[in-house]
Amino acid sequence: MQIDPRTMEQLISLQMKNSIDLQGNKAADTSGDIDGSLFDILLQEMMMADGSITADDYEDQISNIEAQLNNYLNSINGQVPESSDSYNIGSITMNNPVSSGQHISSSRHEIAADIQQLITEAAGRYGVAPSLIQAVIETESSFNPKVVSSAGAKGLMQLMDGTARGLGVTDSFDPAQNIDGGTRYLANLIRRFGGNESTALAAYNAGPGRVQRAGISNDQELMDKLHLLPRETQNYVFKVMNARSKYEV
Repeated sequence: MQIDPRTMEQLISLQMKNSIDLQGNKAADTSGDIDGSLFDILLQEMMMADGSITADDYEDQISNIEAQLNNYLNSINGQVPESSDSYNIGSITMNNPVSSGQHISSSRHEIAADIQQLITEAAGRYGVAPSLIQAVIETESSFNPKVVSSAGAKGLMQLMDGTARGLGVTDSFDPAQNIDGGTRYLANLIRRFGGNESTALAAYNAGPGRVQRAGISNDQELMDKLHLLPRETQNYVFKVMNARSKYEV
């Protein structure tokens, strides 16, 4: 049986929002039972409506639906390595929301010695893990100090002009200024969100105001409400955390 795309999106929304498996279960948390039930009911109604599937066939069809879900996610979200299906936000495991046809590389960049020195210095100066700075730079610019985004963000850590001015950065294309300013901004966000680094990353991408308006102040709330943030931000948090693992010793 083929699943209507609108139905597929409902299933995906319920699955991603509440970490529901394809049996409609929600691990170790009964607060989402209603969404789990909705997921299960939607599956049953969809299959019964097909006409060729009886209630007795329900369990046998789960694997087929799972395959279609995965294929549909791949078609709208792009290729994702098998080793990158999830990542951790603190002690919480999140499903991978990467989209837009982007492939997450499992190889780390070879960082020029002068750039690595600037990263090491900024990490010590502002108390941010070097691996996190490296991951942000890889995700933001692929270590290209001259890149400019369509929105006008510039340099290694993709600083917007207004943010750069507020950080005292006069030349966003200067690696030393960019890394110092970007790391200082990231450190401020980490402190603002109580040391919750994934939430700080979401704020780095979407802006702290937008994250707070979504009712997100820590990594647990980020997990619960990630779907309220732009898809770009959902992708961004995953990509940075995935990249970070490559740089941690």
